Amino acid sequence: MTKELTFIAPADRPRWRSALLHALPVAALVLALFYYWFAVADRYIVFLYNHDMGPLYPDTSPFSRVTSSRYWMAGLVASGAVMVLYMATSWVLARLFANYCSPEWWRVWAVFAVVLLVGIPAITMTVNEPTLPVGHAALVTLVTLLGVGLALGSGGLAADRPGELYWLVADGVGVALILLNLIHIEKVRRWLARGGILWVQMMVVSLAVGGVWLFVVTGLRLWLRRRIPSAGAMFVAGLCIAYLLMPLVHHLVGTDGYYYISDSDNFFAQSWGFQAVAWLVTAATATGVTWVRGRLARRHASKGSAA
Repeated sequence: MTKELTFIAPADRPRWRSALLHALPVAALVLALFYYWFAVADRYIVFLYNHDMGPLYPDTSPFSRVTSSRYWMAGLVASGAVMVLYMATSWVLARLFANYCSPEWWRVWAVFAVVLLVGIPAITMTVNEPTLPVGHAALVTLVTLLGVGLALGSGGLAADRPGELYWLVADGVGVALILLNLIHIEKVRRWLARGGILWVQMMVVSLAVGGVWLFVVTGLRLWLRRRIPSAGAMFVAGLCIAYLLMPLVHHLVGTDGYYYISDSDNFFAQSWGFQAVAWLVTAATATGVTWVRGRLARRHASKGSAA
């Protein structure tokens, strides 16, 4: 008597079918965006080929540093669109259908990844001119896969615990403000040399606003007795705001109607070493805020029980 060979346990098949139904629209959206940007739209507008960006960026040819970054930043813009639409769709489906169950994000991502590993290189390496070399196409694919992985995590919260998601977004705004301004510290010397004291002041004020915002959210959480998220959840929420939502917002409303893709210098440090430091400092900030919240919550609880 022989046993039927299968790669998926029977109990998991409905979950994978659900993941497939969720992943295919996501993949279709991302591939449609990439096909439009690389095959249909005017690349001189979308990626700002040979655009005059001043003396700090003398080379904006198709494969210069600044222009090449626009290719993989397109993956983050697409991921931002996925995050917003997937979150909204999950929320609506959970409200419309009482038995709706959002699939685990990693199952959706696994199906999505299989499609994108073929689809993005096929588009970026074959259509229009110039086509991307293997290395550039691989980087675009990798960034898109990472970005969509972050984006899909919001679906379950939007469907099952939307209240928790709203508070996490509030935390993410503060974390993103800190992160997106920490990366600009490396530019302070250049700004001062060019008389850009205003830019330095704006950076300092924005960092302060991020800190104050987290303080306010902490107070509101304690006052309303909301659950305290982990430092990791806060940090990931900040990454989603900084690297998915903000590139999408910039693309839609910050490009004077041209809808070009931002270069990476608006969201990442030029030095990857400095970028790593910015991530570590931001993660440490999230950890510190979580620790303070835990201390305050325990003190508040002990006072309540004593009363």
